[in-house]
Amino acid sequence: MAPQRILITGCNRGIGLEIVRQLLNQPVPPKQIFATCRDPAPPQNKKLHDLAAKHPSIVVIKLEATDPASVKEATKEVEKHLNGAGLNVLVNNAGIMPASTLESADAEDFLHVYNTNVVGPLLVTKAFLPVLKKAAQENPQKPLGCHKAALINMSTVGGSIEKTPENMHLFPVLSYRCSKAALNMLTKCQSLGYKKDGILCTALHPGWVQTDLGGPGAVLTVEASVKGILKVLDSLSEKQSGILMDWEGNTIPW
Repeated sequence: MAPQRILITGCNRGIGLEIVRQLLNQPVPPKQIFATCRDPAPPQNKKLHDLAAKHPSIVVIKLEATDPASVKEATKEVEKHLNGAGLNVLVNNAGIMPASTLESADAEDFLHVYNTNVVGPLLVTKAFLPVLKKAAQENPQKPLGCHKAALINMSTVGGSIEKTPENMHLFPVLSYRCSKAALNMLTKCQSLGYKKDGILCTALHPGWVQTDLGGPGAVLTVEASVKGILKVLDSLSEKQSGILMDWEGNTIPW
């Protein structure tokens, strides 16, 4: 059973859009799906708007995660639609992965990627923390999980220090790797800080997926990745809070 109210960033394409689509096909779909993206105006996001036109449960929200003013406006809009209810799940999915090597990386590259992949999730989470707490308070008897209140940060095995491969040159995305390692630390800290509020916090690796980021040579279809992601979300419990997992439910070392 899907969580009642969920917000996903980066829903205009790829994994974010597919999460929305598959949530709608759940036996018991969410009552509200807040699908956010930087520029929701069609025709750039026609697929998302087509879904929203058919399903009143979808609310398309403009949200630029790195812009505090945009985050504030999006929070107000979501709170209006929640009408006093809590938000069960926040998925920080939006991210970027430019080419970057030890030779090419510079301050501009790192700051740009960190701003999107680390600062953005931090700002969005802080903004929506009150409604996540509200959802936890609405379900005091439930154990930690997505049916109570959960924060999911979309990460990658590429951010695992222990799993860094010898042939790193085959995946020249240095700033991306470092930003996701930082996001993993943020997730761990959030899991410790928000446990008292009844909020589960987990980092999730979706696999190497055939998206604009993953490229056509990736091994996983978007459909297969998201099918696994939703299965993992449904099974999350307190023992998975504060760790990095993959789309098949396996634990990945930091």
